[in-house]
Amino acid sequence: MQDPHCHTSSIEVAVPAATAFEIMSDGVRQGEWAWGSFNRKEVEPGIFSGTSVFDGGETLVRLKVNRENFTVDYEVGRTKDKMVFRNHARVLPGPLVGRDANSCIVSLMSWRLASHTQQQWDQLGTVHEAEMFLIKGLLERKK
Repeated sequence: MQDPHCHTSSIEVAVPAATAFEIMSDGVRQGEWAWGSFNRKEVEPGIFSGTSVFDGGETLVRLKVNRENFTVDYEVGRTKDKMVFRNHARVLPGPLVGRDANSCIVSLMSWRLASHTQQQWDQLGTVHEAEMFLIKGLLERKK
């Protein structure tokens, strides 16, 4: 069954989980791979701004980082007062899923808003799947 409410993308990366978590939990570095908010800068403490590669608009992001569990919640919006929870990332250390200690699984989850059209929902899933390959490439080429 294709889940109509949540989209999940995951990829195995040949770096330790702590290394992968750094790119997922850094608001500026996230701008290297997040197409909806590319080329990030911190505009005030804890709030980052980037440009959507799709429509050129500014997108704001706030990260809620849980280092102990290697998870990040992302609040997103076009203005500070419209930022809402949109995405969740988790990095699983390789040994948790029977893999090498110098590997991990990076996952990104997004939940469909009631206001999403089918085209918006399809785009979100497709983009997140492509972003997995960007994350993998960024991490593995910096070894």
